[in-house]
Amino acid sequence: MGCVFGRPASVKFSAGETVSSEREKAREERKEELAAAAKAEVTEVQNGGNRKEGGEEKSTRPRGERRRSSRPNPRLSNPPNHVHGEQLAAGWPSWLSKVAGEAINGLTPRRADTFEKLDKIGQGTYSNVYKARDSLTGKIVALKKVRFDNLEPESVKFMAREILILRRLDHPNVVKLEGLVTSRMSCSLYLVFQYMEHDLAGLATSPSIKFTEPQVKCYMKQLFSGLEHCHNRRVLHRDIKGSNLLIDNEGILKIADFGLASFFDPDHKHPMTSRVVTLWYRPPELLLGATDYGVGVDLWSAGCILAELLAGKPILPGRTEVEQLHKIFKLCGSPSEDYWKKSKLPHATIFKPQQSYKRCISDVFKDFPASSLPLVETLLAIDPAERQTATAALQSEFFTTKPYACEPSSLPKYPPSKEMDAKLRDEEARRLRAAGKANADGAKKSRTRDRGGRGIPVPEANAELQANIDRRRLITHANAKSKSEKFPPPHQDGTLGYTLGSSHHMDPVFDPPDVSFSSTNLSYPKANIQTWSGPLVEPAGGMGAPRRKKNVAGESKSSKKDSKR
Repeated sequence: MGCVFGRPASVKFSAGETVSSEREKAREERKEELAAAAKAEVTEVQNGGNRKEGGEEKSTRPRGERRRSSRPNPRLSNPPNHVHGEQLAAGWPSWLSKVAGEAINGLTPRRADTFEKLDKIGQGTYSNVYKARDSLTGKIVALKKVRFDNLEPESVKFMAREILILRRLDHPNVVKLEGLVTSRMSCSLYLVFQYMEHDLAGLATSPSIKFTEPQVKCYMKQLFSGLEHCHNRRVLHRDIKGSNLLIDNEGILKIADFGLASFFDPDHKHPMTSRVVTLWYRPPELLLGATDYGVGVDLWSAGCILAELLAGKPILPGRTEVEQLHKIFKLCGSPSEDYWKKSKLPHATIFKPQQSYKRCISDVFKDFPASSLPLVETLLAIDPAERQTATAALQSEFFTTKPYACEPSSLPKYPPSKEMDAKLRDEEARRLRAAGKANADGAKKSRTRDRGGRGIPVPEANAELQANIDRRRLITHANAKSKSEKFPPPHQDGTLGYTLGSSHHMDPVFDPPDVSFSSTNLSYPKANIQTWSGPLVEPAGGMGAPRRKKNVAGESKSSKKDSKR
């Protein structure tokens, strides 16, 4: 057989030769067909897939080959190019779409010239809030201008986290994001919210307002309902205080300002910053440097709010972190030795009290309604695990015994009052007292010590004694290796913003108006900007220029001021 198939073809094998040549021809045609199909598939992939002609999809994909999927890979962090292009076409700026495309996905930006600014109604660490009119609908809204550096991706991510959190939440007692204001060429961003006439701090510090027990229950019930929703959606607010609890004329309370909020997962914990929550409402574990915490931080703040409404004044008005811890331990008792060993907090050795304090909440607040004391005791527990949950608070004796919480619609109608109004009242009162004292005896002006009574505004978010903040900034942030260190990543939350000495340092007092708005330009008086170019202490006697002799008292004072500058 080998000789037959190996010999040259002859006439004797003409029939076999014909069959063989037909087979070879079929094989060649099949190869050409496969090559043409492969070439067609490559062309289709380059052109975005198969096209439909005449209502039918023409596919030349060879049988048995796997179909290539055109779906985006969900593991990729950046949105697909077509999504980025759609967002740019919709009017979003490129710097926002590239870094935080997920936060604005599905939204359309509003133009700044469709709103008219009416007044500035709030100011925070990272934002200013304005009352404005929507020119398209005539509706009064609140515009929150967020501060960030659009050239720094970490700063944009930090800002975008608030948008993501607000879009996840949907509850009557949580403020709702109604829109975003920006443009493709803009470097600023405004968040649009429903306008709320009051905040709880403004009402609580008003000398003419005294809440009844049913009214306190009404406000606290709404607060715990909003917190329950946030915690169920895995969101920590991390800055619960009176000025962040907005109230409208119908008595509805809404939790606002999620600028310091963060996502959390009890099953997959990750370190978070302890530099959150305004000082008077900051729980002891954060003051001791905890980075592993949960819903207990919000519940402690809510307990401080409850006690404040019943007492008529803030219960823990510390001026520094050390004083704040001291006040907490004096009221709530010193932590047990087991707590110190179990918690292993970073600042435990520094702030551990030398003497032991006994818990005295029931004695200090003996005039509170009897049903409120167990809830206050629970919320102000030193151990965060003992504070339970917002759901447990709603089921507590405080809300299930008479007198019950009143309906929000039955609350009194107050004139518009916000924490900013309380600050202005307090500053004016201090100015008048200082002027009266100077006119009376001509004595040296001295800063009056604030007492923890009604009418005292809460310090700025995440505030402590200003000198301590400035000193900490100088020590820990002056030598930042890169600009990205100035803005915490979305899973963390530094609360100091730009470092001092940075070319991007923003004065927290002054915020120039945007000329793009249709209203006449509002004039904002620029306060004196503190600079920190000089030393924190007086220079040594042998350093610098020689000291002048003290001939006149006034001359001495002016020379001291010049040296400090």
